Amino acid sequence: MPRYTHILFDLDGTLIDSAPAILASFRDAFAHAGLNPVVAIDESIIGPPLLETLQQLSGSSDAALIARLADGFKASYDSEGYKQTAAYAGVGDMLKTLKDAGLSLSIATNKRIHPTRLILTHLGWLDYFDHIYALDLFEPRLPTKAAMIARLLADHELPKDTAIYIGDRSEDGESADANGLPFIAATWGYGSIAAEALPAHWKAAAQPGQLSDALRKA
Repeated sequence: MPRYTHILFDLDGTLIDSAPAILASFRDAFAHAGLNPVVAIDESIIGPPLLETLQQLSGSSDAALIARLADGFKASYDSEGYKQTAAYAGVGDMLKTLKDAGLSLSIATNKRIHPTRLILTHLGWLDYFDHIYALDLFEPRLPTKAAMIARLLADHELPKDTAIYIGDRSEDGESADANGLPFIAATWGYGSIAAEALPAHWKAAAQPGQLSDALRKA
């Protein structure tokens, strides 16, 4: 089995295809506010924190406007929208295999902590994860994913030489680098990393079933 005993995962685009639910709730938020987004609401916007994405979509940094859009998004997503989230094929089996092997699994995601827990419960995965971290888990909220990973490692005294991060976007790899962790790109998702464009020190897995092998080689 892998030499890494602490496996840290991104969520959106790595373990779950949340695009339909997220995009529908963004459209709801703008429709209820009577506004048109300045850029297309499509899969390219998924990944960054909610407020950052709303600033991009609205073309505004007005705090009152962003708060109103955020409230609309949360009302839609946290009630029914999140239930449209689907697991990528093979991810549930992969998580069970890793957990049954005695490995410690964690989530470190830009998604808010409340819908993260709702989705993990909805998919039957909540018990797979020992630690679930999000930017808004703390007050004040953590500034970056790199800071979140650092906080998770420190809080639980996870040795860096036995920990690894798995995600689907360049930000994920850069956040792993900032913490001295190896990184595996989940290229089955909708993230921005193409396998051929990976830095030499990053590895890739094209399917969830290939992850155990990729962990051995990371």
